[in-house]
Amino acid sequence: MITSSDNQQLKTIRKLHDKRHREREGLFVAEGEDLVDAARTAGWEPESLLVAGEDVEPRLLDAVSTLGSGTRAIGVFRQRWSEPGGDLSVYLHAVHDPGNVGTVIRSAHAFADGPVVLGPDCADPYSPKAVRASMGSIFARPPARARFEDLEGTTIALDPKADAPLDELEMSPPMVLCLGAERQGQPTAVSRSADLSAKIAIRPDGPDSLNVGMAAAIALHQARTRMARHA
Repeated sequence: MITSSDNQQLKTIRKLHDKRHREREGLFVAEGEDLVDAARTAGWEPESLLVAGEDVEPRLLDAVSTLGSGTRAIGVFRQRWSEPGGDLSVYLHAVHDPGNVGTVIRSAHAFADGPVVLGPDCADPYSPKAVRASMGSIFARPPARARFEDLEGTTIALDPKADAPLDELEMSPPMVLCLGAERQGQPTAVSRSADLSAKIAIRPDGPDSLNVGMAAAIALHQARTRMARHA
């Protein structure tokens, strides 16, 4: 039973809250029994695992947790990265919010067979917030990294100002849905270079744009439905 905050495992967990340390060590933390169980279901073995009341005093585990309510378990895992591909995948450019990145990873796990591909200036998918937002999907479908120009398949830039609604396009695999940050949208280089541009049709009196996590979920569902109809 760990009874001192100077324990090396606890020090490692504290350090992994910092992005630079995660990148240097290639590790990350998953907080909570549900995430640890999701990792186990996906076949991931932790580098270390601490359970409150069994391996460590609960107060000490709470002290290294990023959760306001504390946690029952924290696992340290080695990062994994997928290769881009699949019949349907998502490319993100400059999505800074880790919660949105994690949400898109979960949506892609639900609707796509390919990974979320992270382009430049995206939030770290292995930050605590992103891992929590993925609800364990990061273990089932690890993200990929690539430049836009290296993507294979038909690229569709999601743009609220586009003329064509996404759910009216004819689609055949492989397809890559490209999304940017909510305020800035797609950079000019991506929007001009994409094979197609499309929008998610919303009510005329609706908002100007959607949160990128919400937009990704809707777009993935529409694309999956359209691809099934044209199979």
